[in-house]
Amino acid sequence: MIGLLILAEKKLGAGLVDAIVHTLGSRPPQLEATELEYTGTPEQIDALLRQGLRKVDHGDGALILADVYGATHTNVACRLLVRGRIELITGVNLPMLLRVLNYRHLKMDDLIDKALSGGSGGIICAANPEQARGTK
Repeated sequence: MIGLLILAEKKLGAGLVDAIVHTLGSRPPQLEATELEYTGTPEQIDALLRQGLRKVDHGDGALILADVYGATHTNVACRLLVRGRIELITGVNLPMLLRVLNYRHLKMDDLIDKALSGGSGGIICAANPEQARGTK
């Protein structure tokens, strides 16, 4: 099973995990959120990332789900990526997280596809949901 590491400011990451626990009734295995402070140094962020990856990767790799691309923490994460083994997707949201939790048995490339479709598919304009899903 592919491990999942949420890379976001500590309240955001913890909030996503809390929402998952509420929705599913228990905390899924190999799911962690970093205790990231946006004011942390790259060295501190690197240490947090490595620690988190050790917790979630039990041999099948890990998918890092981050809040925003291009910030210091995602730039640090990019240095740790290993194609097919340690991957990073930014723009994490609850629909994305729910989707990947249901498909962690897939290969990494397939899991990435599920994460991307779950994340974007979860963005809905309530006034015109068909438009939001790209059907109009």
